[in-house]
Amino acid sequence: MASFLLGLTGCGVLFGKPASFVAAARVGNEEKKPPRFFAPPLAIATSEDAVVRVIGRHVTCSGTLVEDDLVLTAHHCVVERGKSGEFTHRALTGKDIRIELGGDYLAWGYVGVKHVVAPPCGESGGAGDVAVLVLERKLVGLGTMTARLDVPPKEGEPVDPVGFGRCALSPDGIHRSIRGGGHIAAVGPGTLSLEASICPGDSGGPLLARGSHQVVGVISQSAMDGDEQTRSASIATRIDRYRMVFSNARLIADGMSPSEVPPLTCERGP
Repeated sequence: MASFLLGLTGCGVLFGKPASFVAAARVGNEEKKPPRFFAPPLAIATSEDAVVRVIGRHVTCSGTLVEDDLVLTAHHCVVERGKSGEFTHRALTGKDIRIELGGDYLAWGYVGVKHVVAPPCGESGGAGDVAVLVLERKLVGLGTMTARLDVPPKEGEPVDPVGFGRCALSPDGIHRSIRGGGHIAAVGPGTLSLEASICPGDSGGPLLARGSHQVVGVISQSAMDGDEQTRSASIATRIDRYRMVFSNARLIADGMSPSEVPPLTCERGP
């Protein structure tokens, strides 16, 4: 766990016990291990393929294709790192980010990023830890998941995280996994609290309303212990409070200059 503690750290109390939260990004660009068997080259994409791997300059994370040219992820996954490894507020440029397609052990495709849209906060996790990446091209034929922006998450709602993380004790290589989820314990102004199985590299992955492909939050932080079976205190960012991030990304994807879109603030939506 030492290498992972270079990310965000903070102490808090959740569910009645102390918790030390760490950003659920994976430091470094660990490559996937080759599989024993290769998938057919013309395999049909499924809706789960909307969960993708986000590879930045310093960390690897997860993300969700919410439109055929927009990927939702965590803000701290796409910012520069400081000299001590801390997350800064400076967003990476598109050329420093790569989206890896394919949920098993080998990627079957890559796409570049044209622009990063994120509020001027959230780079250290928690509230505001959301970003939408405008892709260089549309991914025609690849399934998407719905960003649930009009229906707020509710306390007690069952949810499940999905990501490409890998814990220290994970027996397998890196691949997309549906994590052990649970019920939302608390709904804050910009975050959700729950107990869930989270591994380094799951940051930015979707928190799905159980039994659906609706994204209600973005995985941000967790008190991870190195075992992917452990449900630990975790925090996700509410996406319904940052609708303007999505609308600005849509405008840029449709051809508007980033300098022409409305400025983003840290004030949350209605």
